[in-house]
Amino acid sequence: MKVLVVGNGGREHTIAHMLLKSEQVERVFCIPGNGGTALNPRCQNFAFAATDFEAIARVAQTQGVSLVVVGPEAPLAVGIVDFLRGRQIPVFGPTQAGAQIEASKSWAKTLMAEAGVPTAQSATFTELAPARDYLQQTGAPIVVKADGLAAGKGVTVAMTLNEALKAVESIFGGQFGSAGSSVVIEEFMEGREVSVLALTDGKAVRPLIPAQDHKRIGEGDTGPNTGGMGTYAPAPLVTPDLMARIETEVLQPTVRALAARGIDYRGVLYAGLMITPEGNPKVVEFNCRFGDPETQVVLPLLETPLHELMLACVEQRLAQLPPIAWKSGVAGCVVVAAQGYPGSFAKGTPIAGLAEAEAVGAMVFHAGTRLVRSSGNTDRLVSDGGRVLGVTAIGADFDEAFETVYRAIETIDYADKTYRRDIGYQVRQQPWEALPLPGVIAASDPMPTEAP
Repeated sequence: MKVLVVGNGGREHTIAHMLLKSEQVERVFCIPGNGGTALNPRCQNFAFAATDFEAIARVAQTQGVSLVVVGPEAPLAVGIVDFLRGRQIPVFGPTQAGAQIEASKSWAKTLMAEAGVPTAQSATFTELAPARDYLQQTGAPIVVKADGLAAGKGVTVAMTLNEALKAVESIFGGQFGSAGSSVVIEEFMEGREVSVLALTDGKAVRPLIPAQDHKRIGEGDTGPNTGGMGTYAPAPLVTPDLMARIETEVLQPTVRALAARGIDYRGVLYAGLMITPEGNPKVVEFNCRFGDPETQVVLPLLETPLHELMLACVEQRLAQLPPIAWKSGVAGCVVVAAQGYPGSFAKGTPIAGLAEAEAVGAMVFHAGTRLVRSSGNTDRLVSDGGRVLGVTAIGADFDEAFETVYRAIETIDYADKTYRRDIGYQVRQQPWEALPLPGVIAASDPMPTEAP
């Protein structure tokens, strides 16, 4: 079979890589893809936008594609699944109605209330003055969120009232465009965050192994939020008993609530969770797609062929499959970003040494790269985004996995690279400060004296 993957990030490169692990998948097409997918001889990039539905349908039909997999949330939120289904093209992902679970935080809050899903208390505002008054009444710490899609950067965990007021003013001031037309203000929840990605065909639910992401740019979880600087799986925080609770208290009620609204949801339901000090799961947010960079550690541990799971979701026969099989061991991923991210950063910087990184035993997933084609054998790989590479390794334990990751990163020749040395500090035995590596953090974020 041939599969078309929509998107251009590390998540999409990982999906393409894992699809091609199956002997049944002959070829993968990527729209628009990135430098990593361009370098794979069994991948072919098409330079269309992820929201050019006509072009995506045309490629799928002319190339004999059996399945379209939509990676990012933006095309899902504007109805790519509805469009492709209307042309009888099998597609993995929720409809536009279902994608509201990520595209509108206030919509998701209402759905959770209907389903009885545990989450933070919240209030939604469409004007600045009432939001400011509410903050004055509630105080801090508190969480301020742009209601719409903001590329993972529309959330402020405000520890002071002044910080919360500035966040609200910034959102209503247009920082996130239409995504900030309304603001959701939530109670601050204490605990530890974890990501649980689940597959669903709109009826059955199959959770994947839990992962733990690191959102802040600086070591010691300092500095501004990003799209994710690294992750590991499976997260020991989620025991089998806790996973059973997450399935019965969060995932299943949500899928039932979607169905009760007449929403045909087939694809990934991503639950970002807070595990409270008492051990109870509460939803921080839902996403309608695979997480990034969680995908880079969850899918490499998958033993069951990925295309089989996706087709079962599309064809609504997920309940008929045997239990999902996983490889032994654990996985860790560290994001190599461009210096200056999540602020301004340079593009077009040459990247080399990836073969050496893979020789160490790592998998290098491209997030923000571009292959510059030229005559002869002088094609050049250059940076093309803030998060540039996701370096992943599997090990018998987390020390082994991350030791491989950091050795691999050292072999990568990329002048602008910056990365956190402490990814996975919660589960590593070796103190991250002791690693002989030159990790770079934002100048405004002081290096903590000891690991949290």
